[in-house]
Amino acid sequence: MKRLFQVGTILLLLIAVSACGDNKASGSDKGNSLTKIKESGELRVGFEGTYPPFNFIDDNDEYTGFDVDIANELAERIGVETKFVATKWDSLIGGIKANKFDVIIGQMTVTEERKKSVDFTEPYVVTGSVLITREDRDDIAVLDDIKDKKVGVGGGTTFEEVANSVDGADVILYKAVTDYIQDLTNDRLDVIINDQLLMSYNIKEEGLPIKIVSDILNKDEIGMAVKKDSDDLVEKLNKELTSMKEDGTYEEIYKRWFDSEPLIK
Repeated sequence: MKRLFQVGTILLLLIAVSACGDNKASGSDKGNSLTKIKESGELRVGFEGTYPPFNFIDDNDEYTGFDVDIANELAERIGVETKFVATKWDSLIGGIKANKFDVIIGQMTVTEERKKSVDFTEPYVVTGSVLITREDRDDIAVLDDIKDKKVGVGGGTTFEEVANSVDGADVILYKAVTDYIQDLTNDRLDVIINDQLLMSYNIKEEGLPIKIVSDILNKDEIGMAVKKDSDDLVEKLNKELTSMKEDGTYEEIYKRWFDSEPLIK
């Protein structure tokens, strides 16, 4: 019995030592995200890649857009190249957790729920959601008007939350904004909810037969999302974003895409 007790004790000690080693290794991974990026020579950026004017593929089959310009500028200031990783919206947070990219720069609104999964930088865009209908409609102007209407929104977005705040709204979820814009123009939806900047750009560029009919419904603060405990990376991104604002680079990029003054300075 004594020998069995000694063997059991030794096994417990070995398990404890192993656990301590694992915890130490895990702890050593925290706070060195920026170092890993510099060592790899690239900043891996996750976004949808189908969301003009923020991130999309141009006629030369290259990524372009506001998010792309912001990401490229940040990477240059960090001293690395940019690598873009197109990912479906509902897989972005999972992707950052799985180390498929270093940062999400893809119009992700900062919410308390998302803060449980990722860390955010300071906002790099402030915008808001609006109601959009076809040009021939004049019966929708405020949020309450969507009651008993077919409302198209992106699943897992803050637009979904806005739509669901109205009792009686028939909220239909989509994976791609192009799909519910198409359903609106084809009279399969009564109204859609999306970002003011996005819709202003697309209506103008594509000549869409739709219009924005409301004021901003809610203010969205858009941040860059990184893996939890990446404090060094958050600090660096915030520092360089502040520098971009101070030297005028941020405003130059913003006006290039939206032809207006940014809401954040």
